[in-house]
Amino acid sequence: MKKLIVVVAAFLIASCQEQQKIGYVDNVKLMEDYQEKIDFDGRFKVKDEAMLKKRDSISQAYQFEAQAFQIKAQKMAQAKAQEEYNAIQQRAQQMGQLLQQEEQALRAAGQVELDSIVSVVKREIKAYGKANGYSYILGGGEGGSVLYGKEVNDLTDEVVKILNDKYSKEK
Repeated sequence: MKKLIVVVAAFLIASCQEQQKIGYVDNVKLMEDYQEKIDFDGRFKVKDEAMLKKRDSISQAYQFEAQAFQIKAQKMAQAKAQEEYNAIQQRAQQMGQLLQQEEQALRAAGQVELDSIVSVVKREIKAYGKANGYSYILGGGEGGSVLYGKEVNDLTDEVVKILNDKYSKEK
């Protein structure tokens, strides 16, 4: 009985001393270096700039219309001028609302795509951890949970390489 207790105690001590493999990933650096995220940023920037140009173009057109109307309004009866002015304002408001809806749709679509990218990254980190025997992989960077970590435990570059290799094969 005494030998059994000693064996169990030795086993418990040995299992408690088992080292858990822990690494971390700098989330900010990972997303900055991940090619799919870089491509997404480029596509989104192009769409955002196109939306801005459209807004500026429409705004400029309404400014010209308003200026032309001011000249025309001087020769009109006040009631008629007010009626046309109200119509111009109403069209401008409707166009503003339409542009706002388009911008919201662009942002929502962008957020869906970004969420998808983040999901891919999380899945790949999890798969990397399982494949390489990690007990934990922590997230670092802004808002992350790693305030300090030895560089030897930084898995960021390895995970970025895996993600970029997979992404380039999918293209």
